[in-house]
Amino acid sequence: MYLFKQFFYALLVLGLLHNPALARAPDESYTRIRPAQPTESGDKIEVVEIFWYGCSHCFVFEPHVRAWQQTMPDDVVFRQVPGVLNKNWAIHARAFFAAQSMGALDKLHKPLFEALHVARRELFSRASLLDFADEVGIDEVEFKRRYDSNETEVKLKQAYLLARNARITGVPSLIVNGKYLVTASTAGSFEDMMATVDRLIELERNDR
Repeated sequence: MYLFKQFFYALLVLGLLHNPALARAPDESYTRIRPAQPTESGDKIEVVEIFWYGCSHCFVFEPHVRAWQQTMPDDVVFRQVPGVLNKNWAIHARAFFAAQSMGALDKLHKPLFEALHVARRELFSRASLLDFADEVGIDEVEFKRRYDSNETEVKLKQAYLLARNARITGVPSLIVNGKYLVTASTAGSFEDMMATVDRLIELERNDR
């Protein structure tokens, strides 16, 4: 595992040196990812949010995403992927993947966001996150095992590569069907981000 970690963090450095080009869209509310990235949604249109628990903007953006999910079309799949833009973010990403693999993400996700940004708790270490998992009713022993597992290590690498290949430099960011990158900087606001995503979904649907 040590060698894998060394390789993973080497990738973080290399990612700063090489990124695929992004093409600005005509209306500048999104950028086109070139080359397009593979999706995991099969025949459905995929929307991916890249986020970090320590990001206050991601915390504020969360209700917008949840509201949008309530009206999400049947031919669309949404998934969240923790950002791994540096090794400090990987601490929270591990917690996300550990809880997800246990089917306990609902116990961790919102409470962790609120603990960090409402209660202002310092949950930025492995030890503090293990304690927090126990606090919110997640089996700490199993959570620890999964937090440190090779499976989680692989998911970290995949999350890093997704963000690198989409040339994501900040969060929250949305990737539509592996082809389009939408941020508050390109769209203008969180509301406009979701409106842009809806337009891109329609574009993808029409292309099919």
